[in-house]
Amino acid sequence: MRRALELAGRARGQTSPNPMVGAVVVNNGRMVGEGYHHRAGESHAEVLALQMAGEAAREAELYVTLEPCVHYGRTPPCLDAVLRAGVRRVVVAMTDPDPRVQGRGLAGLRRAGIAVTEGVMEREARRLNAAYITYQTKLRPHVVWKAALTMDGKTATKAGLSRWITGEPARELVHQMRSEADAIMVGAGTVLADNPELTARLPGKNVADIRQPVRIIIDSHLRSPLSARCFSPELPGRTIIAAVEEAPPAKVAAFEERHISVWQGPADKSGRVDLALFLSHLAQLEITNILLEGGATLAGSMFDRQLIDECRLFFAPLFFGGGGAIPALAGLGVEQPAEAPRLVDPESRWVGRDLLISGLVAYQSFPAQPGGESNSADSPNCSRCQAPEGGD
Repeated sequence: MRRALELAGRARGQTSPNPMVGAVVVNNGRMVGEGYHHRAGESHAEVLALQMAGEAAREAELYVTLEPCVHYGRTPPCLDAVLRAGVRRVVVAMTDPDPRVQGRGLAGLRRAGIAVTEGVMEREARRLNAAYITYQTKLRPHVVWKAALTMDGKTATKAGLSRWITGEPARELVHQMRSEADAIMVGAGTVLADNPELTARLPGKNVADIRQPVRIIIDSHLRSPLSARCFSPELPGRTIIAAVEEAPPAKVAAFEERHISVWQGPADKSGRVDLALFLSHLAQLEITNILLEGGATLAGSMFDRQLIDECRLFFAPLFFGGGGAIPALAGLGVEQPAEAPRLVDPESRWVGRDLLISGLVAYQSFPAQPGGESNSADSPNCSRCQAPEGGD
């Protein structure tokens, strides 16, 4: 199963809206076939592994990181291929949260007399496909908050400066994360303060040759200038702006003339973009995961609404100090420590001189109710709080 998970991870950033899946066929202790799902619309892992095994798949064991699907989508059901191959046992890391599957694949195997073992390395499999699980169970994209912090939790000095908190290895890794994400999200304050390009850039590759995330700007009243770098028609990929229904019609038309999509929805109680509603819209576009790189205001607003699912925090060996230095989070926050969101099974590793701490987020209480400038996604009173490290 460890080999199957390794294979699945090779397609990171390529399979959306599908999960990453790997499979290995073993006959008499010898691996005779392996495969992984490369991208949506192409053959699934089980099919590729069984094809490689050929006749050696008969009476063999199939190890797969996700239960075989039972429905017709872009490809035929994997269950049919497994049954035709004549394997005697299937070992599965986790069941599929897709409502069209949800244990039906395992039930089909058992009805056919095939031995089934489930839950092998399930934690690792669920972590690998955390975005897919969120997408299927919450019907919205999986939101990963990425931030660069000093040891005292600041993202900018009291003068609003943040270049550079982290070292070059960490910044290169962030661009790799961008290339694997479906979308990258910032607020209007970040656009105004830093004028970021919001692209993925990898060493030795042209920007046009890299898988680029959709650029998403939360800008309730369309304060961002058309001249901003992230709206350049020369950039590959697309850009979506989220605004309220009351946003200036002339500004909406101006953006749309530049082939920039403007989503408009009813405002929340603070008069800003309803973030939960907007995320539901993004799910309909098959955007399954988002790298949130906005500043303290947007990140705090997302936390208040329990819309952040995972954190990737880079801690640099620096101390900014000062009461006016910019913190990592704004928003309403919590009153009691017991109410605080927590990282589940956090992992850590050094990236150059910086420490990356990551983990899924668990919430202890109900979401805070929106209202007030401190809880808005793109508050005009806190543009400095919007700025992530580096700006682009």
